[in-house]
Amino acid sequence: MSDTNRPNPSPAGEGASLDNLELRPLPGSERAPAPGVEARGAAVSADSHVEATLVLRRRAEVPDEVLDSHLASSEFAASYGADPADVATVERTLTGLGVEVVESDPASRRIRIAGTASLLGRIFGTELQTVRSGPAGSPVTHRQRTGPLSVPVQLDGIVTAVLGLDDRPQSRAQFRIAPAAAVSTSFTPVELGTVYRFPDGTDGSGQTIAIIELGGGFGQADLDAYFGGLGLSTPKVTAVGVDGGSNQPGQDPNGADAEVLLDIEVAGALAPGANFVVYFAPNTDAGFLDALSQASHASPAPIAISISWGQSEDQWTGQARMAFDQALVDAAALGVTVTVAAGDDGSTDRQTDGRPHVDFPASSPHALACGGTRLQASGSSGTVTSETVWNNGAGRGATGGGVSTAFALPAWQQNIGVPSPSGQAGRGVPDVSAVADPQTGYRVRVDGTDTVIGGTSAVSPLWAALIARLAQAGGRRFGLIQPTLYRGISAGSVAAGFRDITQGDNGAYHAATGWDACTGLGVPDGSALVTALDTAPGAGGGANPG
Repeated sequence: MSDTNRPNPSPAGEGASLDNLELRPLPGSERAPAPGVEARGAAVSADSHVEATLVLRRRAEVPDEVLDSHLASSEFAASYGADPADVATVERTLTGLGVEVVESDPASRRIRIAGTASLLGRIFGTELQTVRSGPAGSPVTHRQRTGPLSVPVQLDGIVTAVLGLDDRPQSRAQFRIAPAAAVSTSFTPVELGTVYRFPDGTDGSGQTIAIIELGGGFGQADLDAYFGGLGLSTPKVTAVGVDGGSNQPGQDPNGADAEVLLDIEVAGALAPGANFVVYFAPNTDAGFLDALSQASHASPAPIAISISWGQSEDQWTGQARMAFDQALVDAAALGVTVTVAAGDDGSTDRQTDGRPHVDFPASSPHALACGGTRLQASGSSGTVTSETVWNNGAGRGATGGGVSTAFALPAWQQNIGVPSPSGQAGRGVPDVSAVADPQTGYRVRVDGTDTVIGGTSAVSPLWAALIARLAQAGGRRFGLIQPTLYRGISAGSVAAGFRDITQGDNGAYHAATGWDACTGLGVPDGSALVTALDTAPGAGGGANPG
């Protein structure tokens, strides 16, 4: 976001004051207590400093043809960003109430605000408390709110989301580390480029890949040692802080650091000619959204954004899920393909109600959802002995996949046989796959130690690197690539550019010929994808990559 010229606070505040404050309910803002909360905590200190992100309505909805053709950033902002009049109304109203407007970005429709806990609680109709929640043995302390939010009547219909008042951890990293004794084979990313036939004569040159991280960090010494060991030059990696986040390596080698280095090393080894920008943000709904928005609207826009973090879609508020999905629409309209890990906990997605669930943001129809396989192959020749659905049993990791209950079935999935477990048609997850089983995982380096890691976390940067190389080969952007990947296929048919995975299950769903809710369309044949994309209708469209 860019700094904004903030008006002087006025007691009148365009008719708003704390003495005559009138509120309206904010749709989709209902929030349940954090899972695993230990006990109801004490109220947050009244004068505690709190920051939040507001999302504003668009000037106009983004039509499908824009997702096909792509727009320059300035053109997109002028047509589909926030109306300057709306921005002015929000800023005048809130500053009149004593709130600080920290930053404003009309293109992505976000305004960052700050104030005391008591002030923001009163303005948005909530009470903030300090609680501890999380898995047994590793709870975290955070702010929590429950129930709905409201907004001042002047902002009713203008503000569509208020994020970050509750700063509970929103997502988890989707990676798995296998015990050394359990690893049957492992691969360098370069070897996987051979297995999946990444297109010859490409290395991602001229492209930028963005990576979203919600914790952890990387050290240059690790990158230099890792890429040097592969015989590659270390790619250019730039760290960008969002909402106070920063690159902090060495503090969590078995957690967030492993995620960060896995993402960089997989994508960097498969697209060594690309530039990489890693966005570090707090693990909150506001931080996650702000990182994605900042990456999507960067100049130059990245060719791909890799996200290896997520959470069961019903653990998001409706307003946060909608705001994030709309940020993915922004990315697609700007020609950015967003690859997202589909989850590592099978068809339950770590929920305990006995029903299948899918992970978000992978379940957004505007994200390329990445599932996982178990691979037996020769890394040197690329010869595949077997590749099946990744499922190591209950509690030991399995690819996410299933059917969304939050997003309708998109047009490009209408004919592929997506099941309807809840009785209504929903978006099928995943779209694509690659190896994710840590027992046949990726050789990487984390905080000075060589290790083998798996999880759909690794599949997302692999596909981001492939997108960069496909863009280099074809000289164009893809943005929302799914309509092209799914074009012309029906239930039981295999999409061009893919090797189908037909054996295994992730719990509730079983692999089959063609698309399935375990591995999607299958794993890539990169060279065949070049041809498939070149011959697809509209293959010459879109802005040039880079």
